[in-house]
Amino acid sequence: MMQDMQDKVALVTGGSSGIGKATALAFAQRGACVAIANRNPHTGEAALREIKAVGGNAIWIQADVTQSDQVQAMVAQMISTYGRLDYAFNNAGSGGNGGFMAQITEEDWDETITIYLKSAWLCMKYELLEMLKAGHGAIVNNASVDGLRGFPWNPAYSAAKHGVVGLTKSAAMQYATKGIRINAVCPGWIRTPPVADMIAHDPEAEQGMLMHQPIGRLGEAKEVAAAVVWLCSEAASLIVGTALPVDGGYTVV
Repeated sequence: MMQDMQDKVALVTGGSSGIGKATALAFAQRGACVAIANRNPHTGEAALREIKAVGGNAIWIQADVTQSDQVQAMVAQMISTYGRLDYAFNNAGSGGNGGFMAQITEEDWDETITIYLKSAWLCMKYELLEMLKAGHGAIVNNASVDGLRGFPWNPAYSAAKHGVVGLTKSAAMQYATKGIRINAVCPGWIRTPPVADMIAHDPEAEQGMLMHQPIGRLGEAKEVAAAVVWLCSEAASLIVGTALPVDGGYTVV
């Protein structure tokens, strides 16, 4: 594994499991120092041990990224430890009930928009303030294929993820001349803990998922991680404001 990110620093929110943990490991394997953030100390510290076990230099920060003061403190702690911020993957978010539009409660709507969209805005806001000081950086937001198309099982989630895509594109236009590249990844069905739980409760669910993915299998978290790290790397130096599907062909059909 090449060490082309040696002496760089990456922040990964939701970094204790699934796509976030895979991305934190991928950054560490490329030589970057990594700050992972999440709310749960048990899963956060377990992920930290896993990163250090492969030789990674990492810290864990407890943070609820829907809260402005905690996001500010998260970035401040990372800067205090490593002195810089080169890459950020805004990935945290889960929760909010779906269903038919007329049955979605106002509380569920607000929770979904806050978890997925407000959190991305807050993280970008305070990450950008640090990157502007340095005059460079790369940010990747975790959107979804459901931010590129309609999602009939959860309109609130689809609306939030469309918002993440719009936020990504608009911010990318604002900061491209400042040395900061902003992009998004849009995963399809990926074998993460929530998806694994769905399949465990309903073994037929996987076949329903695969109907959407021409590749004929679920994606793996490490495949999304590879796309995130690539978007942050110099290999993607001309990529600005894209919403990259990582979906086994989900958005083709």
